[in-house]
Amino acid sequence: MLSPELPGNEVLRQQVLDDQELLDTPADPYLDTLVRVVRELFEVKTVLVSLIDRDRQWFKARLGLEIAETPRSVSFCGHAILGSEMFIVEDTHADLRFCNNPVVINNPFLRFYAGQPLFAQDGQALGTLCLLHPEPKRLSAVQVRQLKDMATLVEGYLKLRQVSQQTEQLRAALSREQRKTMLDPLTQLWNRAGLNHFLPREQRLAREQSRHLGLLFCDLDHFKPVNDTHGHGAGDQALWESARRIAAAVRPQDVVTRSGGEEFVVLTQVHDRQELIQIAERIRAAIGSTPMAIGDMHLNLTISIGCAIAEADEDLEAALERADQALYQAKRGGRNRVEYAREQADN
Repeated sequence: MLSPELPGNEVLRQQVLDDQELLDTPADPYLDTLVRVVRELFEVKTVLVSLIDRDRQWFKARLGLEIAETPRSVSFCGHAILGSEMFIVEDTHADLRFCNNPVVINNPFLRFYAGQPLFAQDGQALGTLCLLHPEPKRLSAVQVRQLKDMATLVEGYLKLRQVSQQTEQLRAALSREQRKTMLDPLTQLWNRAGLNHFLPREQRLAREQSRHLGLLFCDLDHFKPVNDTHGHGAGDQALWESARRIAAAVRPQDVVTRSGGEEFVVLTQVHDRQELIQIAERIRAAIGSTPMAIGDMHLNLTISIGCAIAEADEDLEAALERADQALYQAKRGGRNRVEYAREQADN
């Protein structure tokens, strides 16, 4: 196996990547949408937006691969960032550099790879937009150009993201090491620790903007039979897809978390109850309107949602509890429903 060399400018390249504040951040619905389009366009199993870190490649967006990172030493993307042009291996079994690579002889049994380097504004290579497939493949000249065009879109989006207010807030709020402990590895959403961190921050921001902190407690309906019937692998894929749909249904500034199991909590700043319910209904429609393609299966899932607005003098844990109780009311009411919590004075 041929492990990738380090670029001659590795120290500078790594510093530029670190400054981007991309590593160990939540999944991005815009990049998730792009990799879905790329996978359909090129008819491959897996598409990744891969970032090459010190000793690993970490996937900012992924479709067709369940893991969030792999060692840099076995990465094809580590080879791709060494040049400025697309790096293509049409058949790994016929290439002495890669025929005994662990990702070739073991899952995901990689036979084809094409990676277009992604560059920061100063020209440093951050990672790749890459295609992976378990069968040999050859790209036409038109397809090579299309993949380069798609990579240009990724680069443009990452550059815009770097200067956005949301990135500045993230930089001020959390260090990279803190983020690592607050990300759920399966769904790439904030975990329960992330929820606890962002809860008082979102309450403060809501007050500063003369809005209210809305809480959405979401739970997939009848999820246990998915694991029991189709296995935990299928269940994990369904959770991953559910996370993508929830994140895409809310606004970029909203905080989406996985609190555990098949439960998700969304923090959102709203003007009133009606706005909060509208956001919840968008989530419900995003989950239930279209079956989820899980391998060769199509699963029809629904979600129940409890809504609450944190009151001015209310303990935030108490507000979460009210949203949770509204969720159980939605479950008792027949599931696939949105219920609004009773106000604190009514309890």
